Amino acid sequence: MSRLNNIFLKYKNTSAFYFVIATLVIITVIIIELYFFIPLNKNINKEQNVNEIYFAANISHAHKKIINRFNKINSGKIKVIPIDLSFKTFSTNDRKELLTRSLRSKSDRMDIMEVDVIWVKRFAKWCLPLGEYFSKTEREKFLHDAIVSCFYNDSSLVAVPYYFDIGILYYRSDLLKKFLNYKKIESKLKNSITWKEFINVSKKIKNYKNPFYIFSAEDYEGLVCSYIELVLSQNRKFFSKHNFDLTLPESEKALTTLVNFVRIEKISPPEVINFNENNGYEYFLKKDGIFFRGWPNFSKDNKNLYQDYSKTKYLLKAALPHFEGTKPAYTIGGWNLMVSKYTSKRKQVIKFLKFIISEQSQKIHYEEGGYLPALKKFYEDTLYLKKFPELNYINEIQKYGVHRPQLEDYTRISDIISYYIRKAIKGEITTKAALNEATNLIKTNRTIF
Repeated sequence: MSRLNNIFLKYKNTSAFYFVIATLVIITVIIIELYFFIPLNKNINKEQNVNEIYFAANISHAHKKIINRFNKINSGKIKVIPIDLSFKTFSTNDRKELLTRSLRSKSDRMDIMEVDVIWVKRFAKWCLPLGEYFSKTEREKFLHDAIVSCFYNDSSLVAVPYYFDIGILYYRSDLLKKFLNYKKIESKLKNSITWKEFINVSKKIKNYKNPFYIFSAEDYEGLVCSYIELVLSQNRKFFSKHNFDLTLPESEKALTTLVNFVRIEKISPPEVINFNENNGYEYFLKKDGIFFRGWPNFSKDNKNLYQDYSKTKYLLKAALPHFEGTKPAYTIGGWNLMVSKYTSKRKQVIKFLKFIISEQSQKIHYEEGGYLPALKKFYEDTLYLKKFPELNYINEIQKYGVHRPQLEDYTRISDIISYYIRKAIKGEITTKAALNEATNLIKTNRTIF
């Protein structure tokens, strides 16, 4: 229950609203952990010949449709049972801990799971090698930036891409039109303006009292993505060359920028320290914010989170800003699929795995859920691109995509970085002290908790 204690301690000193949310998260975690770790009577299912497959993921409407199609086709033989680890309830870090506990317990209550691309190397020891099930031709159908995250030790295929993601900037077009020469600023935004220009825009509308820029500064992976984008825009080889020496100038500039957004320039409200992507997105819309750092699927995946379509219809996507004199950098994300090596239904799980990454399933996932396809075909089909021009834009910004360090130990390092970045943004520690302490913990192989 250590994870539950951490959640409680993390939220107990925040406002009543966040305490209530944290309490609900704790209750949900308990229920799901009981599901994973307490053996159930396998004979409950009256369909004696049906092989049940347990699939842990953020179960959206699109997921449900794909699962229902598979279950209908395989009726009486295979039944996929979803385990909903909703983004609305669980942060990325919470999901990581739940999956880790299940895999460590060698539980067969989970056969296949959706994992952040950065977890693959950590989870590889608990998951099934997939090389024999996917030929070279099948692998080459995926985007390079998607399939590259699916290997362990650069050769063993242990995951397959489910959907692609990349950091992006949302803005409210209706609000920008009220204050600025919209056509001029729109063109600049699409091509990535500098952070200096971005801050100058905030000064031009200084009489606007609502939030200018919302980013996620809770202690979790989303904050690390923002930091890494700022570091790698200055030096693409920073982490491979300097081995997580965060005291160097590029790192200091990145963290200083995030701190200044809140404490000096005040283009971001102090509340961002409590935000993951989902509650940040909700706050952004409720408070009529102008800009928001997110992921391309937000406008569709979160449509049930915030119901005021009079606002969401004005949400448009643009490229994240960059430092003057540097190239833009957008974190490549996405979610892969991995199969537990403790599954007793390998044949049936592989059948479902191939079904869920098929062209038809990817089409449903994108068109109904907003999740970017991981297959190249969608970005090369001129008729499809004409129907969904957003994918043309994703093609363009993908040229500036950057990967987080692909390390088995990455999640430990990420937890340290997010903890100290947040402390600096809160003003509890200086930028230099935060980076010194984070570097020391990373180099000495220690953890935060």
